[in-house]
Amino acid sequence: MKKKALLILSGCLLMFSASCYYDELVAEELPDIPDGEEISFAQDIEPLFSQDGKDCTRCHDGSTDPDLRIGRAYNALVPDYVVAGDAAASEFFQKLPGRGHPFDVGFALSAQEIALIGAWIDRGAENN
Repeated sequence: MKKKALLILSGCLLMFSASCYYDELVAEELPDIPDGEEISFAQDIEPLFSQDGKDCTRCHDGSTDPDLRIGRAYNALVPDYVVAGDAAASEFFQKLPGRGHPFDVGFALSAQEIALIGAWIDRGAENN
């Protein structure tokens, strides 16, 4: 009886722990960003770090690396956290909220926002 109860409890805990991890998107779920669509770091990427309700600069304010404040984010990210041309190899991309951030920050970037950041990195991560 104890063995059966332990087995049921273990199974319940496994299902519970698997259902609580919502912070990772499967790569296939990311929308495509058309090749012809221009992506500007200053206009499209950097503003994502300080949105209402999704404020990365709340923690990454210069006291925690990388510093994601406006005007400082690019130099803080490239090349230490971003491998230009390879989003999959970029620590920054791997740890975005909604993709694998190591802490519960209370929000996740949308699949569209994550795809946009990934496309910017894959296209060379230029500061334009």
